[in-house]
Amino acid sequence: MRTETIGDCKMHLGDCMEVMQTLGKVDAVVTDPPYGIGYSGQKESIKRNGKPGKWRIHHEEKGWDTVTPDQVVFDTMIGISTHQIIWGGNYFADKLPISRGWLVWFKAQTGLSMSDAELAWTNIDQVLRLLNLHRGAMWRDGSEHPTQKPVVLMEWCLTHVPDAKLVLDPFMGSGTTGIACVKSGRHFIGIERDEGYFDIACKRIEAAYKQPDMFVELARTAEQIGMDV
Repeated sequence: MRTETIGDCKMHLGDCMEVMQTLGKVDAVVTDPPYGIGYSGQKESIKRNGKPGKWRIHHEEKGWDTVTPDQVVFDTMIGISTHQIIWGGNYFADKLPISRGWLVWFKAQTGLSMSDAELAWTNIDQVLRLLNLHRGAMWRDGSEHPTQKPVVLMEWCLTHVPDAKLVLDPFMGSGTTGIACVKSGRHFIGIERDEGYFDIACKRIEAAYKQPDMFVELARTAEQIGMDV
């Protein structure tokens, strides 16, 4: 197992169950596990002239989306965290408790082959909340993963766990949850078993630290010296 530390973020290359068994309690799990729908790769879009298009790039098919995680993975995530936000919750309904606090990402564009919206299961005792965010928002971040979520979406998720200072993503992928944590001044633990995606996540998180938010940096500095802001 390989571990990289960048700022307040610690990333582990390895199996999520093996790593989670070594962790203590975290404030929140915010993650996007495999849905088991066979979408672990992506073909490049092609224009009518036979040249590559702009809206979809090639991602190597790696075969990691053939099945959903085992029940023990969900039990462990719930057991080591106070709050959980799990995207694709409709694919794991048989493995998660009943909840009313679902999050909905409406992609603001209907009628395509992809879903009009995505659902996140949470254990947060609140009414259902919806974010209207065009699916193209991910392109502002750069497409590094076939199922990559927009950073803005994961930042929105974190607003629903305002007191969570330490956030875990056991299915880190290209590191979007970690970037959202950097931008909101939180500590992050990420786990990813694919070395290629792990390296991408580390590079993206490192880049996020090079573009600091002034107010986040002020709060982080105040925390380090024990001041209230």
